[in-house]
Amino acid sequence: METAVDSINAQPVTDEQRTKIIRKEIQMAYKEIRAKYPILQHQNLIGFSIFLVSISMIILSAVLYLQGKISAVVVIVSVAFWTSFLHELEHDLIHFMYFKKNKFIQNLMLLGVWVFRPMTINPWFRRDLHFHHHRVSGTKTDLEERGLTNGEKWGFRRLMTITDLFFGGVLRGKIIRRDVIDAVKRGELSKEQALNFKKIKMYGMLPFTLFLYFVWYFFLLHYAIQFVVHFLHLGYESPAFIQAQFKWINPLVVILIFPNLLRMFCLHFITSNMHYYGDVESGNVMQQTQVLDKWYFIPFQFFCFNFGSTHAIHHFVVNETFYIRQFTAAKAHRVMRAQGVRFNDLESFKRANRYYNATMIKLA
Repeated sequence: METAVDSINAQPVTDEQRTKIIRKEIQMAYKEIRAKYPILQHQNLIGFSIFLVSISMIILSAVLYLQGKISAVVVIVSVAFWTSFLHELEHDLIHFMYFKKNKFIQNLMLLGVWVFRPMTINPWFRRDLHFHHHRVSGTKTDLEERGLTNGEKWGFRRLMTITDLFFGGVLRGKIIRRDVIDAVKRGELSKEQALNFKKIKMYGMLPFTLFLYFVWYFFLLHYAIQFVVHFLHLGYESPAFIQAQFKWINPLVVILIFPNLLRMFCLHFITSNMHYYGDVESGNVMQQTQVLDKWYFIPFQFFCFNFGSTHAIHHFVVNETFYIRQFTAAKAHRVMRAQGVRFNDLESFKRANRYYNATMIKLA
């Protein structure tokens, strides 16, 4: 069968032409896989089934842990794995891929994927951020990726804040606010959009995210003090009231907080490094992402549903579900590679995610 690539006699000379070829090939692959497996036509059923199974497995893992039948390590790995499905479902729901005509079920699913991944931003707020990300990917107002350290030099600060949305937001707040104000002055961003960003910053982490980060900081501080006291033989004991709180804090950390931090670290590490930043041409999809699919990324991919290998496909064709991309990734990768999409550009880690080999890179 003749492909779009075969029908072109000469190599395309523009990224726009390359993008059109990639999109056509990916769309053809989607049609072929749907024709081969008719069950894929039942998108709402599949999405809701993944939703129910993932939540059921999370609850089952929690119950087994509380009954002492599985270890903390097992429940952490299990919950982190199943919440990676919920993250992909949230992304699809943000793009209205399930229950377009039934807002109640769609919003119920959005609430569910948030409740079981409660250290993330409100998904209804995130929808605005994500659509903006697609419009301006790789630029200074791409707050979704910048909030996950995209564009920063690699070092201790980036490593420590890659998972921590609250602490990272505090450190980056001044720089990002300045860039948003400058973008409004230059006419690159509407005042309405800037106000939406302000609303997201103020309310997007309520109520779950802020509370759980407070619990996490309290947990770390308490056990850090206990370690120092034990190491220095100080003979200090925490007040009985504080010790009593750890009857619910410890299980909460093991069942919900730490698994989500593990999942978020893996996802944020992958996404913040596969997206380019700072010197990309506006609207040029070829420059927005790379594919990360080397074998040594597998531990990260396990907790973010193969995101590094498949998310770049989504930037070319946005209206397909996450599980479809797994089926068509091989064909998509062939045409993407042939047309010049970068694979495993590890030097970009040194360039603070710049697309080009800049000699001077300032902090984003």
